[in-house]
Amino acid sequence: MKRSKFNLMPREEFASLSLHEKNAYLQDLSKRFADLHGRDQCELDKDALSRLRRYYSRRVWADLKLDQIEDDDSPITRAIRNLGEAIRNESLQADIAAVLMQESKPKRILRSAPPEDAQLTFFVPTVYDAPIKDDVNLMDVAPFSLSKRSNAGIIRYELKDSLITIEGGAETGLATVFDYDIFLNMVSHLADEVTRYRREEAKGLRPSLPPKTYRPSASHVLKFCRRSDGGKSYEDLEAALDRLANTTIKVVNLSNGRRRQVDSRPLIGGYSVVSRTNANRIDMIEITIPDWVYTSVVRNEKTIPLLTLHEDYFLISSGLGRFIYRLARKAAGKGEATYSVREIYKRSGSTQEYRKFAYDLKEFITRTQAFPMPDYDLALQEGKDGTVLVMKRREETAAHNVPTLIDSE
Repeated sequence: MKRSKFNLMPREEFASLSLHEKNAYLQDLSKRFADLHGRDQCELDKDALSRLRRYYSRRVWADLKLDQIEDDDSPITRAIRNLGEAIRNESLQADIAAVLMQESKPKRILRSAPPEDAQLTFFVPTVYDAPIKDDVNLMDVAPFSLSKRSNAGIIRYELKDSLITIEGGAETGLATVFDYDIFLNMVSHLADEVTRYRREEAKGLRPSLPPKTYRPSASHVLKFCRRSDGGKSYEDLEAALDRLANTTIKVVNLSNGRRRQVDSRPLIGGYSVVSRTNANRIDMIEITIPDWVYTSVVRNEKTIPLLTLHEDYFLISSGLGRFIYRLARKAAGKGEATYSVREIYKRSGSTQEYRKFAYDLKEFITRTQAFPMPDYDLALQEGKDGTVLVMKRREETAAHNVPTLIDSE
């Protein structure tokens, strides 16, 4: 995403402000700087404000020797004066940026939990993933856009033993990594139903197989995803369901030199709004579980293999951060794993240029030094073939996890 330019008030205009106005402007400048550079907003103390005022008011005109030019209003004089001001402003901006970088803190990688989040003690989220086909698991790639806003287009992955294509609807675009929370909720429900079915079957009862439809309330889904229940959340939920229903996955397996085409399969089979509230908010919804998900979970004769996903996964605020966590959870498990940055770029489906993606990844990992990612420590190292990401499990965090992800192994 292209950042807006960090514009500064002209020095002469700044000098005309009162002390209170200067401090207020610098506080606002600090907040804008934090937003542009992905850092937490903070109130500058008196010492920081004093230093910034001195930086802003500094004058370095001596080297230009404007007072020695006889015609002060000549084109050459004006050009020298304008050039000097431009150079000085550029230097000033670098100085101010350095001070603000020192005074501010890196932006947290986790958003704040919603106020009603304490109710999760009564609703323990169990989150699962499902294999697409054979040994290809949805955690191996990003079956969604990493952007918070839906993107049009197609994502293609060329892996060692498969070709995967993710395509969104013409009008809706691709499902996003945040839309995918609903998919996790759907498969979580199905896996819980399978567990119940097998438990009752083991007791000699004759339970019915789980249905192929899932009918949750909108508030239940939002609580599962650890989102607020404000009006916009309900609007976003319906739009997310549209994108999920129109996003399909197509796999070509490459095994022993053979190519086998796999039909396109949607992330969800469809949905309908069963009821709405008096305020016309989406209330009860019905989600159709696609056959490929249903078969992989229900028809699996073995015990459902589970991984664990930290409950704070839903609070990771960036799409890139969520993808890195999922990759770490699948590859590192309870130990350690490394991926080249180029391989991560390849598996992320990012539409950014590699250089920008590598910069954003480095920035995210730097932020995790101050605010660690759930479960894993991250570090970049130089390898034989370029920079690699090292993902290592923190043992002390294991107690805070909940049973979650279906593995394909």
